[in-house]
Amino acid sequence: MKWTFGIIWFLYLSVCESMWLPDSVPAMYGEVQSPEYPQPYPPNLQEQWDLSVPEGYQIRLTFTHMDIEASPGCYYDALTVLYNGKVLGRFCGHENSADGHHPGNHPILSPGNKLTLIFQTDNNNPERHQNVGFSAQYQAIDIDECSAPEPVDGSGPLCAQICLNILGSYICSCHHGYELRSDQRTCVLSCGGGIFDEPEGHLFSPGYPNSPPHSVSCQYIISVESGFIITLNFSDNFHIESVNTEQGTKCPYHWLQVTIPDREPIKLCGAKSPGLIVTNSNTVTLDYHTDEEGLSNGWSLDYSTHRVNCPPPGNVVKGRVTPNPTQFFYRDYIFVRCDQGYKLMMNGQEIESFSAMCQSNGQWHLPLPECHIIDCGEPQPLLNGGVTFLSGFQNQYRSVIQYHCNEPFYYFFGSLNVNFTCESDRKWRSNNDVVVSPLCIPVCGQPTNHITGIQRITGGSEAPENTIPWQVLLTISAGRGGGMVIANRWIMTAAHVVVHNNLPVSSETVHIYMGLNDVKTLDHPTAYAASIHIHPNYTNTNNLDFNNDIALIKLKDPITFNASIMPICLPEERDTYLTGLIGLVSGYGLTKNNSRLFSTNKLNYVLLPVVEDNICAKSITSVKDAGKDVPNLTNNMFCAGRPEGGKDSCQGDSGGPYALSDHGRFWAAGIVSWGVGCGEKGRYGVYTRVANYVGWIKKTMQEN
Repeated sequence: MKWTFGIIWFLYLSVCESMWLPDSVPAMYGEVQSPEYPQPYPPNLQEQWDLSVPEGYQIRLTFTHMDIEASPGCYYDALTVLYNGKVLGRFCGHENSADGHHPGNHPILSPGNKLTLIFQTDNNNPERHQNVGFSAQYQAIDIDECSAPEPVDGSGPLCAQICLNILGSYICSCHHGYELRSDQRTCVLSCGGGIFDEPEGHLFSPGYPNSPPHSVSCQYIISVESGFIITLNFSDNFHIESVNTEQGTKCPYHWLQVTIPDREPIKLCGAKSPGLIVTNSNTVTLDYHTDEEGLSNGWSLDYSTHRVNCPPPGNVVKGRVTPNPTQFFYRDYIFVRCDQGYKLMMNGQEIESFSAMCQSNGQWHLPLPECHIIDCGEPQPLLNGGVTFLSGFQNQYRSVIQYHCNEPFYYFFGSLNVNFTCESDRKWRSNNDVVVSPLCIPVCGQPTNHITGIQRITGGSEAPENTIPWQVLLTISAGRGGGMVIANRWIMTAAHVVVHNNLPVSSETVHIYMGLNDVKTLDHPTAYAASIHIHPNYTNTNNLDFNNDIALIKLKDPITFNASIMPICLPEERDTYLTGLIGLVSGYGLTKNNSRLFSTNKLNYVLLPVVEDNICAKSITSVKDAGKDVPNLTNNMFCAGRPEGGKDSCQGDSGGPYALSDHGRFWAAGIVSWGVGCGEKGRYGVYTRVANYVGWIKKTMQEN
């Protein structure tokens, strides 16, 4: 007994060590060997192996080696293979033995999922030391149940209609129009077609093209995505029982009813195919009904779908609708673009772009917009100028305007008459590539009224209205001085006019009057000083050094020029003043009458020639030789006057202009600076040479 147990334990290991599975799950493959293999097997054995694999599988047994004592009919030693008690084979011998029955290379296939092996040996084995027994492999093989012949007991095939082999088993299915019974084998007529939602398909009645064996009541629902229209195309082979009456064909017992939403149902019968039916709907219900009597071979159809149509969107005035096919369908898009110079408008609002989609209901999801002509808005106002419309309307596209300056006091930069056109980018653009934005430049040194006679200040006469429009009267505390307009926010004067005790006066104390010829008309200052800029090299500490006697006053607000207020022109840098040139000197300073000086309230003027530098220098030297302290002449100064005297600038005229004329255009040659007496014989007025300071003047104005 102990020996037998050892043999059984060895066999258990040989069979099961190939695959570790839970006890409840049969192995899918394994190995079987005789006791003590590959050593010779012992005598007096009777061992049995019960092999099994999962349901739905067969066992294939393949011998890898067999060497069992050979005998006729395997009488002595043998390996017997059985299935459910039925012997599938009895084997012994070896591959080349004359006696016995060797399986060779042919595997043994069990009819089911079980197999039994019995190995028997006797006690008489003269070659016991040479026969080693057998070794075999087994594996589970899927059974093709669907290929098996029908049972001989007449119970019929495994599946009444369609058999589908699956791993380890099989399943039954039915043809269209039938459904599987509860026995999962046989089929029964049915037409619960359900819902067909594919964009195209094929339907037919149960049993078509033959009459069904029983009465039917079937319903088929075709329901596709909203936005698509179903078209039914019946085949020519159409037959549903009908009754002919005087009123026409009737369908009392058999019919196919076509139901489309929001329409009366259509009952079809007879032998004539309905052909093509366009439903104009995305849902159609087909109800097929027959009774137990009569014959209807049925029908078949192909259904297809196409997208819903939308109406043509129409046209947009001054715009384009794209694309422009012959038809529009669901999910098609259209776009609207306006012609150049026009903008998209919808509900009174401008929109950047427009697109509309054809909806599932056959309507466009947005109405078409409108194209309105664009406008560039009001032209930018031109300082000291204006604008005139040459063509167009309300600043609209292609309108043309022309800027003009307020002549004769301003002129266009570059002397151009500039036209601007409203372009499609909604900007006014110049017809001249050079001009980006028009600019009105003040006209300088060209008064609208001219002096006709030669008079004098000291010994001079009153200036007519608008003849010296650049003249400025400065009042600082109790003092009076002159100046000249050189730009719309700048006044030029002498430095000593705006310096007191070697310090610049406060800008608040400087009152500026322009555009008047009579001091009595003074009501309030014409302008106010924002800042005072004295030449950095002016250092008149002892009132005897008038070198660099020049200053600029910046105004708080710009001036608008007119006939009574106009700037004087500046000279070119380092301009030279020829001896004998006649200059115009003006101011509100002292005048002389019968050798007596009087304060004047009228603007006076005098024309004085430029004096040669040597002559002026000798006159100053003669004064110094007489023991008087007078300032020195420098290269930044020049003299003007007459040797006989009687005509000169005087106190109160300081800072005023000495203007030279070039073809009727006055420019600031000098600034009234200092002198010895007023109009004395052999004495001359001294003026700051403005041409030496043009660079400083421009730099100061640019930086401030």
